[in-house]
Amino acid sequence: MLEGKNIILGITGGIAAYKMTSLTRLLVKEGASVKIIMSPEAVQFVSPLVLSTLSNNEVLIHLHENNQWNNHIELATWADLMIIAPATANTIAKAAHGLSDSLLLATFLSKKSNILFVPAMDEDMWLNPITQQNIDILKSFHHDILPVGEGFLASGIEGKGRMLEPEEILLYIKEHYGRSKSLSSKKILITAGPTQESIDPVRFISNHSSGKMGVALAEVCYENGAEVTLILGPTDVKPIYKGIEVVSVITAEEMKITCDEYFKDTNILFMAAAVADYKPMTRSSQKIKKKDEELELKLCKNDDILKGLGLKKKEDQVIIGFALESENEIENALSKLKSKNLDFIVLNSLKDEGAGFGYETNQVTLINKKGDKFPSDLLSKKEIAKFILSHLFF
Repeated sequence: MLEGKNIILGITGGIAAYKMTSLTRLLVKEGASVKIIMSPEAVQFVSPLVLSTLSNNEVLIHLHENNQWNNHIELATWADLMIIAPATANTIAKAAHGLSDSLLLATFLSKKSNILFVPAMDEDMWLNPITQQNIDILKSFHHDILPVGEGFLASGIEGKGRMLEPEEILLYIKEHYGRSKSLSSKKILITAGPTQESIDPVRFISNHSSGKMGVALAEVCYENGAEVTLILGPTDVKPIYKGIEVVSVITAEEMKITCDEYFKDTNILFMAAAVADYKPMTRSSQKIKKKDEELELKLCKNDDILKGLGLKKKEDQVIIGFALESENEIENALSKLKSKNLDFIVLNSLKDEGAGFGYETNQVTLINKKGDKFPSDLLSKKEIAKFILSHLFF
């Protein structure tokens, strides 16, 4: 998501500066070009040599070094994003009031937008009204300020003021600065996970779907700028991005009602959920006691959600269905595509080792209305989501 992004990482003199080695590594791994500016105090907490090695760029500290001037205006112009982390109370105060006594602050004052502060300080300093007023000043200029965490602090007390972990910072950067705009005009609805159909208050029938494929699709669509709603059955898997709207359901009936509600305003539907085909005809209000050798359970069909949505589909809407098959895979998938008025179908075969329910990997064949087939290799489910989108939109 950060490929081609130019990022300045401004490191100030706080104990949390040591975490910037991890953040630098993560940013570079994501494809960003990283230049590091350190305050003179920061070198007491983390090695410029280590940061230079990780970023593949010389670390800059002073306005004048080695008989040359570090051009803060050029640095600000080069950067798509400037991160100041850890942002100490001192640095926040100086930035809020326009002080320019270091290369880091001079670069900050030369950059008008896309500046992210990641605070770190002792709890008393964080809660001080002066610090909070300085933060409000920075927010008034549309700079982004991350919250602080809570836990053990360098002073030995436990409280608010910890800098967020590098992985949390990276996730915020990806979500707020790394999304592309390729699907920015699209509202995408995705269903994922199993449904559960109650037998009694403690038992239900369901399937082995983890929801991982649908969640991966939601994340990739969101990364490409779409407005994403995820209707998610009972599963522990959740999308990493807060901007994805998650609607939790349990039964097939709940999923149908929710799909009907959202589909009318949807451009694209991915029906990746493994919806139960049948449900018990009756549900016992009390736990069924074990007494007989046999228990007869009568089932009735659930409504076919995908077929119903296919009948409602407008000309400008696109529906992608999913099929998990164990025999006659292509024929069954094509039959489902046509009978349910789909635009594409994603075929999973139970014969493919390492694919399907529960795995971190998947292998699919994407089929369109013409019967054209696009097979994938065995890939992570995130890569499979990218594979599907690449054949649909890009």
